[in-house]
Amino acid sequence: QVQLVESGGDLVQSGGSLTLSCAASGFGFSVYDMSWWRQRPGKDREFVARIGTSGTMTTYADSVKGRFIISRDNDKNMVYLQMNSLKSEDTALYECYVPTLRYWGQGTQVTVSS
Repeated sequence: QVQLVESGGDLVQSGGSLTLSCAASGFGFSVYDMSWWRQRPGKDREFVARIGTSGTMTTYADSVKGRFIISRDNDKNMVYLQMNSLKSEDTALYECYVPTLRYWGQGTQVTVSS
């Protein structure tokens, strides 16, 4: 059974930092790209970041480039999103996603107060 369990969401002040985690199980984690998406209040779900199988290839949405870092640990079946210099517009439900398999996690809420 495939499971993607996100954690680490919290209420944080503008300019602060937060690291999200996604624990994956039930599939061959190390051979799949992983990604983070987010859904801001009143807006469609949007792409945040993606990481290749080895962790060396990463892509980011322009809105988070230079502030967020995606990483993974294939030994632990974990993917992370380090978020720095947070802004109020980063407030969203952040979801872990396996693009090829179309698996979604349940999400973790990040709220940035100004």
